[in-house]
Amino acid sequence: MASSDPVYLRVVADIRRQIVDGSLSPGAPIPSRAQLTRKYGVGETAARHALRVLATEGLIVGRVGSGHYVRARPTLLPLHRWRFHDHHAPVGADVQAQGTRTTREWRIERAEATPDIAQRLRLDGSVPVTRTRYVLRGDGRPLQLATSYEPAGFGEPAAEETPRSLIARLSAAGVKVTEIVEQVYTRVPQPAESDTLALPAGVHVLHVERTHWAGDRPVETSDIVIPGDRFRLVYTHPLPPQP
Repeated sequence: MASSDPVYLRVVADIRRQIVDGSLSPGAPIPSRAQLTRKYGVGETAARHALRVLATEGLIVGRVGSGHYVRARPTLLPLHRWRFHDHHAPVGADVQAQGTRTTREWRIERAEATPDIAQRLRLDGSVPVTRTRYVLRGDGRPLQLATSYEPAGFGEPAAEETPRSLIARLSAAGVKVTEIVEQVYTRVPQPAESDTLALPAGVHVLHVERTHWAGDRPVETSDIVIPGDRFRLVYTHPLPPQP
């Protein structure tokens, strides 16, 4: 590492390497600050910074009065994005199929479309939209956040109803969904997302930007936030019959 880099990064890089290559297995203790200063020839401040960076990256966890340990690598559960696309809560249906009891909270409200949402729905300016916020829990543990946007007055669900699947509801209003497009990326969670999803330090989220289309018209768009340390997204691509 270049000599101009902060000295604590040498410590971070070496411990990170040991965790990644398995030299330090999940649950293994991390040297204390005093041990780090002696082993790497760095000061107390550098040792403290190194431990903070490793914890922020989600590689180690601190235990009060005990020190730091290599964080266990969680088993990622599969979420099949298309298996339950016509269910009112596709992720909930998938998790239920794995034996977890799910509950869902939602709140429906009118709001002005932000420039990004207006662009996604092909709306002109800051026009009203129906915004629905969801929190999905499995056995009481938060699993997913989602915010859905639809053009106002476009057959939105009544607040007192248990939401039907979007496809079924739009179909009842005479709108046939012809395509669902999802764009997936990872990002650092916002503080409110970390709190609601009870995310450990250093864990990113999977952000799914999903849009339902009826022909060339977008009729709904959603932002779905999934903990990146609990799930992996599974997509199936059916092929046409082969000759």
